Amino acid sequence: MQIGVETSKAVDQRRVFVVDEDEITRSVLQFMLHDEIETHELASPEEAYDKGQGWLAPHVVLLGVSFVQRRGLELIGQIADKFPGVRILIVCDKSEEALAVEAMKAGAHGAMVKPLTLESVRKKVDVILGRGGAAPLVQLNII
Repeated sequence: MQIGVETSKAVDQRRVFVVDEDEITRSVLQFMLHDEIETHELASPEEAYDKGQGWLAPHVVLLGVSFVQRRGLELIGQIADKFPGVRILIVCDKSEEALAVEAMKAGAHGAMVKPLTLESVRKKVDVILGRGGAAPLVQLNII
């Protein structure tokens, strides 16, 4: 474990699926989170559906906005159907905020806008998981 990692968070049996087409984004998010939470990198929603069967279902899905662009807002509902109770955060660039807002209207729980920082990513995941001590989730400024 790294310095500054809360042991209680690292052992709380929660998991995050990072589902993004961009390998670098997946790797960065996995690196930012893996010390405090079980994190899996997946290149598509279908990979997530396969991996998330049974006990390995995610508590949070960090979803690249490119999937929403190509597959439509219905993807949010499909993920929620596959993983009941999952929390979905859209990962996007500033220029894609409007689509992230539409995804939230369709059922996503929030968004993370690039550039991503270690502190902001961990805080956002803590908030979405309802972990103690986390700051309230701030939605995009477009809403």
